[in-house]
Amino acid sequence: MYAVVITEPGGPEVLAWSAVPDPVPGPGEVVVDVVASAVNRADLLQRAGFYDPPPGTSPYPGLECAGRISALGPPVADGTSAVDGTTASDGPAGGWRVGDEVCALLTGGGYAQRVAVPVGQLLPVPAGVSLRDSAGLPEVACTVWSNLVGVAALAAGQTVLIHGGGSGIGTFAVQFAAALGATVYATARAAKHEVLRDLGASAVFDYTATDFVAEIQAVTQGRGADVILDIMGGAYLERNVRALATGGRLVVIGLQGGRTGELDLGLLLAKRASVAATALRSRPAVEKARIVRGVRDEVWPLLAAGRIRPVIDQAVPMARAGYAHELVAAGGHVGKVLLIPGDLPDGIPAGLPDDATGH
Repeated sequence: MYAVVITEPGGPEVLAWSAVPDPVPGPGEVVVDVVASAVNRADLLQRAGFYDPPPGTSPYPGLECAGRISALGPPVADGTSAVDGTTASDGPAGGWRVGDEVCALLTGGGYAQRVAVPVGQLLPVPAGVSLRDSAGLPEVACTVWSNLVGVAALAAGQTVLIHGGGSGIGTFAVQFAAALGATVYATARAAKHEVLRDLGASAVFDYTATDFVAEIQAVTQGRGADVILDIMGGAYLERNVRALATGGRLVVIGLQGGRTGELDLGLLLAKRASVAATALRSRPAVEKARIVRGVRDEVWPLLAAGRIRPVIDQAVPMARAGYAHELVAAGGHVGKVLLIPGDLPDGIPAGLPDDATGH
């Protein structure tokens, strides 16, 4: 098969569409023939040498995909699967069969024609969503659900601030939080505001021109946000704590603004607030399977009902993964950039214009 290989740590030019060995499914795994994958910020970090995949996992980037099951691995040794909670009566693949259309949460390897996936990380394609577009759902749905529900306990009637609202995570989080009955605010560049309001945001703040702390205090009459979902990390830490309501919860899921920042513990104590930081990729398979089950039970019905939809900016051939990375790094996209196995069709440039800037 072919996969996108990182030839050495570096910029987008180090990504090569190369022949590699086919994956072999281990116990409790299946092989998925990939129809589409999606680009995540973590892929850019891996390419640059800052986010190595966990030991024993695929070296190729790609944290989610969609496709069709083409092979089943053997059952685990004792006839049960600690990975997904199925038993021998469900069959070696937890009831999944060759030919089933699925999307999947991956530890890596999605930028390829085929990938091996633990059965506990498989999801059916949601009703009303195309197989291709479902590739942009698993990573964002699992990240958003596990953090807004599992960590922050966001509930109807509460207020949430979503940083990076125009990203794949952001566009999904805005919709999901609105579906929960929360009042949703987001930060994004001005060009993305209309889309985010259409997705359910009550207001969107241009982080390049305004102070989001003042903005959130104004729209909440000085109360602040009950929950903040943050992709920036250190650069926003001090301001995020000031933006929290009493009893508020800040959940950090990204470090685009650096690893360190100023934390006013006195203010945190006065607000009886909390700060949590989580990552999805490094979690054990059993934890990922638990999250996937929760997403299937609580998020997939919202997709089937049309209350949430995947937001796809564009699809790019995997052979031009470097161009897709440039798109995501520039930050002008809204939602997910997909990757389709294959080479470059007419009409897609080899790189971005020289004036494409931003984040």
